[in-house]
Amino acid sequence: MATVTSYGAAQTVTGSCHLVKIGSIKILVDCGMFQGDGGSENNYKPFDFNPADIDFLIITHAHLDHIGRVPKLIKDGFNGKIISTKPTHDIANIMLHDSAKILKEEYKSIRKKAIRRGDEDNVLEPLYTADHVKKVFSKKWHLLEYFEEHKLGKKIKVTLGNAGHIMGSSFVMIDYKEKKVPKRIVFSGDIGSPHRLIIDSIDNIEDADALFIESTYGDRKHKPLKESTEEFKQAVITTLERNGNVLIPSFALERTQEILWLLHKMYEENELPKCRVFLDSPLAIKATRLYNKYPINLSDEVEFQALDDNDPFSFETLELTRTVEESRQINKVKDRSIIIAGSGMCNGGRIMHHLKHRLWNKLNTVIFVGFQVPGTLGRGIIDGDEYVKIYGDDIVVKAQIETINGFSAHADQNDLIEWIGNFNDLKKLYLIHGETEKIEIFKDVIKDKLHHNPIVMEYGVSVKF
Repeated sequence: MATVTSYGAAQTVTGSCHLVKIGSIKILVDCGMFQGDGGSENNYKPFDFNPADIDFLIITHAHLDHIGRVPKLIKDGFNGKIISTKPTHDIANIMLHDSAKILKEEYKSIRKKAIRRGDEDNVLEPLYTADHVKKVFSKKWHLLEYFEEHKLGKKIKVTLGNAGHIMGSSFVMIDYKEKKVPKRIVFSGDIGSPHRLIIDSIDNIEDADALFIESTYGDRKHKPLKESTEEFKQAVITTLERNGNVLIPSFALERTQEILWLLHKMYEENELPKCRVFLDSPLAIKATRLYNKYPINLSDEVEFQALDDNDPFSFETLELTRTVEESRQINKVKDRSIIIAGSGMCNGGRIMHHLKHRLWNKLNTVIFVGFQVPGTLGRGIIDGDEYVKIYGDDIVVKAQIETINGFSAHADQNDLIEWIGNFNDLKKLYLIHGETEKIEIFKDVIKDKLHHNPIVMEYGVSVKF
C-alpha cells in the first residue's frame, strides 16, 4: 500500500512538499519554501515528519517554492539521496545560495531592530546559511535524463518527464508493485503550457493509477501567447515613445530569459525604440548563463540560435549590472530605459529600489509578467493599492500598471484539462498547489469535462491507495 501526505502546496500555492510511503521506503517530492502571507513563520516551523527518516528527495524543479527548504531539511537530519535533472541541479545551486544570502540580510535587519527594542534574545537564527547550502550539494545526487528509469528499491523506480515549466522541470512517475500488480503515482510538479517561448513543450504520458496535479491557474484561461506578446511589445514601445521607463519585476528563472528573448527579437527586427536595457539581477545573469549551457532543452528556434553562437538572450543595447554600484547608476538614467530586476513578486531584491524611484511617475510603466502571491507587494500593486510602503516610505502609485498573464510558466485551465485527459484509466486524481477558491472552480470543471471526482489534498491528511 502507498500513502501520500502533503505538507505544503495543499490548498495553497507555495511550500510544495509531499511525502510518499511505499512499504518501508519514504520519498519526499519537493521541499519548498512558503511565500506570501505567513510564509516566513511557516518556514521556520519544525517539519511534521522526521527528516532523518526520508530515503529519497525528488526535486521537480528549482523554483524556491519547491526547493527553498532543502537546506533546512538537511540541517534537520536528512541524509538520503537527491534526484533531479542536470539543469535542475545546477539552477538549484545558484538559487539556494542566493536564498541563503537573502536570509542572512533579513536576519541582520531583524536583529538590528530587535536590539533597538532590547528584544534580541527572541530573534530566530537564519533558516539556513551558505554552509548549509554547500551541504546540499555535497550529498549524493542522481541526475537523470528525461524518461531515464532509476531504481529506488527492489520494486520501486522513478522516472522524470519534461514538465515544460522552466528549464529542467519535471513531472515525477513513481512505479512500484503491490501484490505483483504494477502501480504508478504521478506528481505533476508545475507544468507549463504546450505553447512556450523558449523551452520544449511538456511531454504527455498515458498511464497512472493516481495523479497529483497542480492547480495554480485551474480557474482561468490565459490569453493566447501571440496576443500577450503583442501586448508586451505595445506597452514597451508606448512607454519609451513618451520618454518613460519600463520596469519589469521578473523571476530570475524562465521569465527573465523569455523577456530577453522577446527584446532580442524586437531589437533584431527593428521594433525596439532607441533605449537602454538593464538586466539588474546577478541571479538572473547566472541563470541565463545556465540556459545557454543546456540548449538541448530550448525550443527549436532558440536552440538553433544558441548552437549557432548567436546568444538568444543578448543584444547590443543590453547592459548587465552585477554590482550594487552599477545598479545605483541606473538612477541617473532619467528616461527611455527598460529595467528588468528581481524579485518577480516585489518582495525583495533590486526591483524595490527601482520602484521607489520610479513608481510615482505617470510616464513610467510597470509590466507584471508573472503570478503574484497574495500578501506580496506585487499583488498589492496589481490589486490597485494607491500607496505602497517601500523601505519605510509610502510611495504613491502613479505609473501605468500592466499585467500580462499569457507568459505564465503555469498551464491554464484548458492546458491542465488537456494534459489530464491523456491519461487512460486514471483511478485517483488529487488537486494540489492552488489557492482554495481556484481549486474548487477547477474541481467542478474536471467533473464536468473529464467525469472524474477529484480529491482536494489537505495539509497533513494522508491518502492511501
